[in-house]
Amino acid sequence: YVFLLIDSQTMLVCVQVDKQQQSKDSVYFRDGMRRIDFVLSYIDDKDGEKKQDRRKEFEANLKKAGLELETEDKSESEDGRTYFLKIHVPWEVLATYADVLKIKVPFKTNDITDKKDMPMSWLCTPYRLPEHVMQPEPDYFTATFDKSKTDFFLIEDKETFFPPSTRNRIVYYILSRCPYSKEDKDKKGIKRLLNNGTYAAAFPLHDSRYWTRSRDAKCESERYALYKYWARFSRFYKEQPLNLIRKYYGEKIGIYFAWLGFYTEMLTYAAVVGLLCFIYGVASFDENVWSKEICNKTIGGQIVMCPLCDKKCGYWMLSTTCSSSWQSYLFDNTATVFFAIFMGIWVTLFLEFWKRRQARLEYEWDLVDMEEEQQQLQLRPEYETKCTHRRLNRVTQEMEPYLPLTSKCARSVLSGATVLFWISLIIASIIGVIAYRLAVFAAFASIMKDSPTNKLDVVGSLITPQLATSVTASCINFVIIMILNFLYERVAIKITDMEVPKTHVEYENKLTVKMFLFQFVNYYSSCFYVAFFKGKFVGYPGDYAYMFGKWRNEECEPGGCLIELTTQLVIVMVGKQVWGNIQEALVPWLCNWWVSRSARNHPESLYSRWEQDHDLQSFSQLGLFYEYLEMVIQFGFITLFVASFPLAPLLALMNNILEVRVDAWKFTTQFRRPVAAKVHNIGAWNEILNMIAVFSVVTNAFIVSFTSDMIPRLVYKYAYHQGNESTMEGYINNSLSVFNISKFQPENRPDDGENPDWYRDYRYPPGHEKQYTHTMQFWHILAAKLAFIIIMEHVVFVVKFFVAWLIPDVPSDVKARIKRERYLIQEYLHNYELEKLKIQLISGSNMKNLVTVSHNKNCYS
Repeated sequence: YVFLLIDSQTMLVCVQVDKQQQSKDSVYFRDGMRRIDFVLSYIDDKDGEKKQDRRKEFEANLKKAGLELETEDKSESEDGRTYFLKIHVPWEVLATYADVLKIKVPFKTNDITDKKDMPMSWLCTPYRLPEHVMQPEPDYFTATFDKSKTDFFLIEDKETFFPPSTRNRIVYYILSRCPYSKEDKDKKGIKRLLNNGTYAAAFPLHDSRYWTRSRDAKCESERYALYKYWARFSRFYKEQPLNLIRKYYGEKIGIYFAWLGFYTEMLTYAAVVGLLCFIYGVASFDENVWSKEICNKTIGGQIVMCPLCDKKCGYWMLSTTCSSSWQSYLFDNTATVFFAIFMGIWVTLFLEFWKRRQARLEYEWDLVDMEEEQQQLQLRPEYETKCTHRRLNRVTQEMEPYLPLTSKCARSVLSGATVLFWISLIIASIIGVIAYRLAVFAAFASIMKDSPTNKLDVVGSLITPQLATSVTASCINFVIIMILNFLYERVAIKITDMEVPKTHVEYENKLTVKMFLFQFVNYYSSCFYVAFFKGKFVGYPGDYAYMFGKWRNEECEPGGCLIELTTQLVIVMVGKQVWGNIQEALVPWLCNWWVSRSARNHPESLYSRWEQDHDLQSFSQLGLFYEYLEMVIQFGFITLFVASFPLAPLLALMNNILEVRVDAWKFTTQFRRPVAAKVHNIGAWNEILNMIAVFSVVTNAFIVSFTSDMIPRLVYKYAYHQGNESTMEGYINNSLSVFNISKFQPENRPDDGENPDWYRDYRYPPGHEKQYTHTMQFWHILAAKLAFIIIMEHVVFVVKFFVAWLIPDVPSDVKARIKRERYLIQEYLHNYELEKLKIQLISGSNMKNLVTVSHNKNCYS
């Protein structure tokens, strides 16, 4: 039957239906007319009177704000305990808040013709998606919505004029500012109600199941389209439907996937060049004269090297480093210098072309005029609550909350001190791990000298003191990293909340900087140690350097520090990527399977759309932050240390091709639909990427100079080689120095040994008037290293600045469109106001004539 509900807010016509016959896989109220824009869920506890009062007051205030509510009783839910409160926002409320939030809407179809297709564009056909997927709506000129001028805009249907992403953003804006206490008006916002357990969840609905279209013809089923054309792994070679992603998830998530896709595309060029450099190393394998000398039984087989630790370590033959020397050459050759310079230019091209791509997206997605002034309209509810002081805004001439300067400074100082403390803590832990390596190396050497492991058939020869030390130290370091990550994440959120940022953008930027500083030290410290510290401060036999005066400093592995840096980079980078992808895909799937195990086979008539989404994982406040952080950490690996491993971009490319689809699958199938958010760029990550780009030039120059053997080999070839032709013959003998083992201190002397004793350095031999001091060749090599650093940095920076100057940040066609749009807005608004004025004048004149005629008639009578 049909009945009317009439109150002070609205008049509704409701139809009672048989719920068992109605498909509940729908995004509409029971009347089938009003769209569900948001859902709140809660469990009515027996002892939850305070929660009931909060909900009652909160829902009453939501109704006063104009929202329409409908409750699903717990008897209708799968578990028999959960209530679902469905929220609909009517047109009047939408129009009001669209005006407040300065949302842009279309007012005229775009009349600028697109450029012609590029030549040979047919080659890209296999990578294209269908046109209806790539461009789900026509191209319009847009203007900021004004409720008083609704007839100015292209409004065909008020119910579909604002897309669902905009509707749920408006609802969340209202929810986050709605009070829930009569006594204290500062107690407001859905976030606090979620934290204190008044509500269990708050989320907008997906529009369908991801594997099939909705049975309701009015549902768009955009989730199904995204899964079919974007989130399936078989689509890894296809372009991304960015416009559809933006329409469904909002601009914030859309820009992330646009950046990730562009980064992956640019990695292709770096991966190809890096692969060519590696192929060059393989092809020129036979030119590796110094490795041949190491492997030669009459050269390397006759050179006895100094022990790697005191007392417990014995002498060793240089020929034992034969295999590691050959491996090192694959990455330590002439092409390494070229690739380091290339990557310095590549990173500039990547950032400059991203600026152009970002500028195009800002225009196409109506983000051009989203400046700080408009963001101020979206103050964080926490800021409004905590800032009790008010002052006059000179721009708006309205009173607004503000944080006094003294309070702001005190909070910033405390926050900075906390960040420095935690960074110092991770540095201290790294020093502790290094001390552990130094302390246990000799212990392992002593234990394994006559160890039973040597008798093992397969792995006995592989279990060495170096391996045992590295494995145990890596495990300890991993545990420390995970513990500190877990703790610091919560500390970073607490101190960012303490700073009381004004806007959501400011909050995320502050949190991003804090978290990245910590992660930078956490992830890169081991690589920095191997690249720039290990083996650089060891002294020489008879006068070794000691850490804390107790533990002898580490020397490089027999194959050199570059191959060790390469190994460290591969393990950390590849291990992190593999573990990250498994964790991102497997953990949400297992959690969702466990939650919905009893309901996953139920028909739509029993398993409603809101219950299906309720059983999915919630998209956390830091969800996108971790996605960006993972990629930016990877970006650091392939730029900061790429001179040691040219294949790093190739590994990153293969990971990112998978990463795009893993993230898409996760967003589409495993998470509730996130609340749409609007941002005009990637935020603080832009500055972080620029910082890494500049820093990478310096680190790669130092790696080539001080970690690689490139400079010493070139100095020998062109300055110290004996003979008419410049070759590398005799380089090994030239790079080693001799030590008289009779001069060993008792605490350094091995238990037994051979004579003579060699070590890696450029020092005068025993008996020389300057014995054991650096030779002139050492200073020539040092000068060449410093000269190379200066030349490489200046060349790369000059090219970087020239490229940045040459490539405009905003494409010319985008500038033309922006100017055309601003011109049309002014012209159309001017004409619109004139027409309104004419109508008012005509209406006023007609009314005046009518009054005059009526007056004359009365006089005549």
